Amino acid sequence: MTDVRVIIQRDSEREERVVTTGTTAAALFEGERSVVAARVAGQLKDLAYEVADGDEVEPVELASQDGLDILRHSTAHVMAQAVQELFPEAKLGIGPPVRDGFYYDFDVPEPFTPDDLKLIEKKMQQIQKQGQRFSRRVTTDEDAREELADEPYKLELIGLKGSAADAAEGASAEVGAGELTIYDNVDAKSGELCWKDLCRGPHLPTTRAIPAFKLMRSAAAYWRGSEKNKQLQRIYGTAWPTKDELKAHLEFLAEAEKRDHRKLGAELDLFSIPEELGSGLAVFHPKGGVVRKVMEDYSRRRHEEADYEFVNTPHISKEQLFETSGHLPNYAESMFPPLEFEGQNYRLKAMNCPMHNLIFKARGRSYRELPLRLFEFGTVYRYEKSGVVHGLTRARGFTQDDSHIYCTKEQMADELDSLLTFVLNLLRDYGLSDFYLELSTREEGNPKFIGEPHEWEEATEELRLAAGKQGLELVMDPGGAAYYGPKISVQAKDAIGRTWQMSTIQVDFQQPKRFALEYTAADGSRQQPVMIHRALFGSIERFFAVLLEHYAGAFPAWLAPVQAVCIPIGDTHVPYLEEFAAEAGKKGLRIEVDSSSDRMQKKIRNAQKSKVPFMIIAGDEDVSAGAVSFRYRDGTQKNGVPQNEAVAELLEAARPSS
Repeated sequence: MTDVRVIIQRDSEREERVVTTGTTAAALFEGERSVVAARVAGQLKDLAYEVADGDEVEPVELASQDGLDILRHSTAHVMAQAVQELFPEAKLGIGPPVRDGFYYDFDVPEPFTPDDLKLIEKKMQQIQKQGQRFSRRVTTDEDAREELADEPYKLELIGLKGSAADAAEGASAEVGAGELTIYDNVDAKSGELCWKDLCRGPHLPTTRAIPAFKLMRSAAAYWRGSEKNKQLQRIYGTAWPTKDELKAHLEFLAEAEKRDHRKLGAELDLFSIPEELGSGLAVFHPKGGVVRKVMEDYSRRRHEEADYEFVNTPHISKEQLFETSGHLPNYAESMFPPLEFEGQNYRLKAMNCPMHNLIFKARGRSYRELPLRLFEFGTVYRYEKSGVVHGLTRARGFTQDDSHIYCTKEQMADELDSLLTFVLNLLRDYGLSDFYLELSTREEGNPKFIGEPHEWEEATEELRLAAGKQGLELVMDPGGAAYYGPKISVQAKDAIGRTWQMSTIQVDFQQPKRFALEYTAADGSRQQPVMIHRALFGSIERFFAVLLEHYAGAFPAWLAPVQAVCIPIGDTHVPYLEEFAAEAGKKGLRIEVDSSSDRMQKKIRNAQKSKVPFMIIAGDEDVSAGAVSFRYRDGTQKNGVPQNEAVAELLEAARPSS
């Protein structure tokens, strides 16, 4: 045997080691049970990989993101094996790891039931205990087609090799541009083949290395994400390095389920998505309308203070407008089909920026007018696939708090700085405070990105400098920019630690060019303005949903649809509380009187279920003293508060950001 020299890389430490030919990555990290794979020259490898002379080998820990992806992908294989053992007629689709878990798609005659999932999970536990080996095997396209002749979806992926990543979400886990591989699940004792799947890997050494998993739910999903294709059945699951981490994740999901805005929206009578309207199209009920109006009114006031000018644009436009803007060539899949009218094609508005450009262009502009900050609550319509529509957070019709700022290049840096500060402060006013920033840039060589490289470099650098002044973590997102320019997105964490993309700020040199926007400079020359796109909430609907989940329905008093409910101890106290509510209402407070026939304790429970911030209670003593009693959300109570003091306390609580 000859000697092989390898470098073991651990963070900043490098260790040279001499081993014999045939030494595996597993042997390099013998005894390190937390290591589940290796990275060699930037590529993830199974621990069964035999190292070569000159290899730089880095251990991959189970708790790392790569390690978690490998764990979850391996668990997806075990699930698919269990499904095919229990349901031999099942055909395999795609089974990639996803955030916090995995899924696998199956073509089966009937949808999976909750009882089916229990059987599948039990079978998975048996496979896990058997300690089957994941064994990688290189094959040819021809041999793979012969082996997988009974798996039509795998055959389709083989035909897409090299472009599979673009063909379907998760397909890159199955095939890539390089060699084709199959993973065999092999019995640890007999070496007998138990199951196999087309897969790029890598995988855990054995099924016994899967510490903790749980199947979550099943749902319908179109093959390769296209509604034109057959509908398959998708099973979702989760897997974690320890049973304690799995338990913590399930507890987190239970809390998230309690906060689900769709559930709370129905319980609190805030909004609904009627089947008669269609998927992704919501209607706001009176109480939800109050919250939305308060959100919008406060935003309007803050924008007025920051010298924004309000505009309005129609919901439909000639198709040519979106050709000019570049949206049709680059964004057509997310737009509704054209409507033919008077011999021309029209489109539902999918974005507001082209119409704002027309406002800028409607007359001559001088440098003295810049920066010009246009703002609109503009309703737009986007064709989201049915599989991704989700309540208010992913809708087909929604209203953006959309702003477009036109400025000179010299003004761009200060404008970005003040704009980002404005955005963060306004989000804080609504109760979000834990942020980081993400800078999305152009992908070199990708034809979707229009404009000159130097323009992108300049815009990206200005955004980077503006982000740096905020003192927040900045995460890079290569290739994530819009087709016309780089963007900063504000990522906010909610009360239970979930991250939501909120505001976006984009620098655009392209649309001013495409629309031939100009202003007269101080020297009399005609110059092109810089255009900055900014959506603060993203959309009113989505921000409404985020706040609803963040507060678990218990909005702060200034946002609550009903700020206080008056509860009489007896029927004789109703007129007294109605008079109190009327006086408080004159000062802008939103107060209701529960004059129903329910008993007092039932009225208190109803107010608690409705998550009303304050209960105002009155009995004989309160009436005779001209006072009321407060009952707070936490169950504490304050008695005998004079009416004027009670109103003052409510007014103070109802101030924005109180």
